[in-house]
Amino acid sequence: MVAVSDDVGRLFSVLRGEGVFFDGFRVLVTGGAGFLGSWICDILTRFDCDVLCVDNLVSGRASNIDHLFPLPNFEFIEHDISKPLEIGEKIDLVFHLASRASPFEFEKYPIQILKANTLGTWVALGIAKKHKARLLYASTSEVYGNPDPHYLPTPETYTGNVNPVGPRACYDEAKRAGEAFVIAYHIEHGLDVRIIRIFNTFGPKMRADDVYGRVVPRFIEQAITGKSITVFGDGSQTRSFTYVTDEVEGLLKAAFIENISGEVINLGNDKETTILNLAKTVKNLCNSPSEISFLPLPPDDPKRRCPAISKAKKLLRWQPKTPLEEGLKKTIEWYKEKNVI
Repeated sequence: MVAVSDDVGRLFSVLRGEGVFFDGFRVLVTGGAGFLGSWICDILTRFDCDVLCVDNLVSGRASNIDHLFPLPNFEFIEHDISKPLEIGEKIDLVFHLASRASPFEFEKYPIQILKANTLGTWVALGIAKKHKARLLYASTSEVYGNPDPHYLPTPETYTGNVNPVGPRACYDEAKRAGEAFVIAYHIEHGLDVRIIRIFNTFGPKMRADDVYGRVVPRFIEQAITGKSITVFGDGSQTRSFTYVTDEVEGLLKAAFIENISGEVINLGNDKETTILNLAKTVKNLCNSPSEISFLPLPPDDPKRRCPAISKAKKLLRWQPKTPLEEGLKKTIEWYKEKNVI
């Protein structure tokens, strides 16, 4: 955990230096044992606040947070957030992050994914309403579907091009419904909410196995083990990759800043990278003998992903700082060190 601990310490110092603090807060993090959730729990425990982590561990991992269990300001509840949950003590802030998110899971677990982002969002909103807490909803760039080329980079005002019965619908339509739930509670109950549309994020703690693996850890796993690096389509499709500490910085700022209730904000890297270039970069950084092979492009796979981040720059004073290769080097080192591949 050395590299992760160093990154956590640096980010904590950055947030403190910019006047972002959670001292005195009691924070609920759903999906807190997952990739982003565990980073958020890690940072929050550095503050003088209490962190309540809720996760059913179906895609999150206890190993992501086991170093937090001894801390007096950390508590873990194993629970499926799509089912009712009573929290007795006062909650000041809710991060709703719980959901499977890998495209490899969409076919196998569509109902769980739908429930986490609809019923789970309703449960999280109910907790926030009961405690008069602020809620941050982790949405996704998937709500945009396959954007019209005229809307690239994609602004928050773009309403999307999504297939409601396609293979990705369980995730992207559920996230769109989740956003509607959040705004409904904002309108009807005056709940302090903010919706963050997260673009592709990578880094240590992201799962690398076949069922859960997403493109960066999958390429790293294939490169390290000498397997063929599998690219869908011809690899010309683009994504915008953000290193995890940059993404978490933006999420924590969005949760802390006042007077942005009801706002929808993109959080991602505005520099596009082709998937083929990503595969070549990972191969080179791993000094791997792996060949690059090509598989059919999955249905509804977006051709391009690139966020407009002017709102994040203006409202959060945020933009990504970590170059792609630097983030990939850190991620590769972590996978090798932890021997999780």
